[in-house]
This record gives sequence, structure tokens and C-alpha cells, in this order.
Amino acid sequence: MPNYRRNRIQGGCYFFTINLLERNQNALLIQQIDLLRHVVRRVRERHPFHIDGWVVLPDHMHCIWTLPQGDDDYAKRIRLIKTLFSKAMPKIERRSYVRRRNGERGIWQRRYWEHTIRDESDYAVHMDYLHNNPVKHGYVDKALDWPYSTFRHHVQRGFYPENWGVGDMDIDVGEPG
Repeated sequence: MPNYRRNRIQGGCYFFTINLLERNQNALLIQQIDLLRHVVRRVRERHPFHIDGWVVLPDHMHCIWTLPQGDDDYAKRIRLIKTLFSKAMPKIERRSYVRRRNGERGIWQRRYWEHTIRDESDYAVHMDYLHNNPVKHGYVDKALDWPYSTFRHHVQRGFYPENWGVGDMDIDVGEPG
């Protein structure tokens, strides 16, 4: 089994991209947004983390979390979110022989993209990328129009103007490809 090297910093801030297995063929995350929110709340109750930013798109999501001091186990939190979400879904997805043999669901990609936020500039670029993602993918014309995002919260707190993210923005971060 591969040993993926992840950067782990206790109390660190991280950017994640988490994808459904069937990208571009599935709107499951927004169709089941209430379930996803419920699962995230449950995981945060047991394993706290601060949600700095989050956007949920039909087939993937981006988030920025800050972990509590003395804690670097973001992998457990992601695993629990994926597991609890999957267990709540009916078993109707297509599953490969290997996934069936291993008792795995066919909802999520096995891995995820993780990036340790290095400084305030890196934080700002990743937050912009996250909030601009619905515009980038053509779901809305401006970030404020996407309902499954922390953008409105950030506008209310004065971090972004309401008209931010209008037009083409080329922000190159996140998972390659």
C-alpha cells in the first residue's frame, strides 16, 4: 500500500479539494447538501476544527480548515465526513469489482488534495480560489450568487465586497488538472 506523505502541522491551516468518484456526471453534493452539512456538524462535534472557508459544487468541494492547537489529524476528519455521508446514502452507485470486494462505496475518490497554508498571502489566494470556483466552473456569474459557499458570510464580515468575483479571474491553485 502506498505511503502518501502529507504535511502535518499541529494547529495548522489547510486547503483541501475533495472529489466525488464520478466527476462531471454527478450533482450529488448539492442534491444532498443538508446531509453533508449534518455530517460536517457531527464530525466537528467530536473532532473540532474551524471552517475558514468552504464551497460545495455538484461533484467536488474545496475547504480551508484550521485545526485546534496540538492536533494535526485532518485525515481523520475527512475520512469521517466521507464515511458518514456514504453510510447515509442508499447503495445505488456503480461500484467496481475491487470496491465491492473491499466493501467500499463508489461515492468518493479515495484520495484528496491537501495543501498547508504557509502565510497570509497563501491564505488569501486559496480563499479567493475557493470562493471563485463556482464562477470558474460557469455555475454563476458572481460568487455572491452561489448558495453553497461561505462567501456571503465573508461579505457580511467585511472581508469581501458583494461584487467580488465578477468576470474572469485566473487563480492558479488547487488540485492540478
